[in-house]
Amino acid sequence: MKGVALNPRMMARRPNAVEVKLTEECSRRHPVVSVSLVKPYFQTEEGEFPSRKKSLTPPEIVEVEESPGPVSKIIRARKIRLNGKDQRQYLVIFKNQTADKDKWLAEDAIADGNLHLRRFRASRRTEQSHP
Repeated sequence: MKGVALNPRMMARRPNAVEVKLTEECSRRHPVVSVSLVKPYFQTEEGEFPSRKKSLTPPEIVEVEESPGPVSKIIRARKIRLNGKDQRQYLVIFKNQTADKDKWLAEDAIADGNLHLRRFRASRRTEQSHP
């Protein structure tokens, strides 16, 4: 009976087996099945509304990531490997935001990136020359 969608009626129930009344198309099958194969039947509205289409896929949930605001300064740099290529990322501090809002961003994702990167590189040069 596995793989067959039908609505048999239960005739008799025993502790470990159930005898079912089968439809014409399944009349050649054995009418006694294990209770482990039996599930409760709940009638749906499909019979009442045959033209109603069921939605098979749930709607997509799209998360919108808000920009934390304008960039205050870049404080660190790192190199990571993405898709087999090295990529440099920068730790960006945003104005009027707490430290938990700081993000690692690629150079092209930073607003006014050229200006902030120039300042960051200049500050690193002065730190290295004055220990």
